[in-house]
Amino acid sequence: MSDNSFNGQKAVTTMRQEMQEVLTQNILPFWMDKMEDGEHGGFYGQMTGRYELRPEADKGAILNARILWSFSAASRVLGVPEYQEAATRAKDYFLEHFIDWEHGGVYWSVDYLGQPKDTKKQFYALGFALYGLSEYARATGDREALDCALQLFDCIEEHAFDAGHNGYIEAATRDWQPIADMRLSDLDQNYPKSQNTHLHIIEPYTNLLRAIRELQASQSCAYVPAIGSMLPIDIAVPQETVVRVEAALRNLIDIFTDKILNPETHHLDLFFDMDWTRGGGRLESYGHDIECSWLLHEAALVLGDEQVLRKVEPIVQTVAQASEKGLRPDGSMTHEANLDTGHVDDDLHWWVQAENVVGWLNIYQHFGDEEALKKALRCWDYIKKNLIDWEHGEWYWSRHADGSLNQDDDHAGFWKCPYHNSRMCLEAMERFLQ
Repeated sequence: MSDNSFNGQKAVTTMRQEMQEVLTQNILPFWMDKMEDGEHGGFYGQMTGRYELRPEADKGAILNARILWSFSAASRVLGVPEYQEAATRAKDYFLEHFIDWEHGGVYWSVDYLGQPKDTKKQFYALGFALYGLSEYARATGDREALDCALQLFDCIEEHAFDAGHNGYIEAATRDWQPIADMRLSDLDQNYPKSQNTHLHIIEPYTNLLRAIRELQASQSCAYVPAIGSMLPIDIAVPQETVVRVEAALRNLIDIFTDKILNPETHHLDLFFDMDWTRGGGRLESYGHDIECSWLLHEAALVLGDEQVLRKVEPIVQTVAQASEKGLRPDGSMTHEANLDTGHVDDDLHWWVQAENVVGWLNIYQHFGDEEALKKALRCWDYIKKNLIDWEHGEWYWSRHADGSLNQDDDHAGFWKCPYHNSRMCLEAMERFLQ
């Protein structure tokens, strides 16, 4: 296709329509029809890559917080009652079973009956709980969700923030004591700080600030079942709290630009000691690079400080350009590489492709880069042909580099959630309104 024949506006319109159809006909129906746990509440913990439902699988905080975010966001954008019902189901279950009402924070997992299983406090999980609850508050004006999100913000600031060296640690015991194994997963290295956890703290802090501002501006109302009507509620948040959230978000932006960003490679380094000494070897995670490029930009845009935005926007473009190292000719993106060992994780993961699309759409939208739009469109074409499970619903975990389907990893599970893919669709829908 020649440059003269390329119509960006038409391509975006078509892509947006296709993504709305995928969201409403492929992703969300799968979770409502096949993963709702009608016996024990909430959602089932696992369906294997060969479509074997595991009703007695443990239920993870990450999965459930991401379900909460996805249906809350879909409800807010599309106004579909069934989506709000699913979001409320997720919210109620999360508050009843995942919140540690004794010590604060969020359990890492519960069993299929909803009883605490792994009670460690992984701050990545607290971040996603905050993300989901703040989005539910955005969608519904629910004061309980907002208050719980603010409590989680306080937990993270009190127990994860390193006042000596700046930044946030990875994990603690249930009662906030030091924990020897701080790893997020078996695939990670045991360092006290990581890019990934910081990424998923800046993300919910951005959404919390946005939720507070929107709710205070909109005079939200809450539905009161006892009287069957809408009544105004006091959504006011103390100005001191708003200032704290703004300051924390501003600091996180600086952490990314001054600590996590590698000034030599323009990639985001992955693991750090307490004093921000880089560790774990020369690792490049292309999916996280492109995801961070737009989440960092979003944080600066929501913060609304022109000086911060002027600092961030060149970095946003540089990080996106660095992620191109992971791009393949078919539009897909490789996950990550270890430059020390030469090992490349060349599985084509669903979440990497979704973030690849959003990252380049962000560059196109804000900087007018038509080549960025073409990168997003090529990856979307790859997703449609290779990752969407058109027969069973949802997306496959990944394709191997040779094109064969990965069915060893979950179709739905602890890490396989309706978040990256639903968010990709919603981002396109909100950024490019018809």
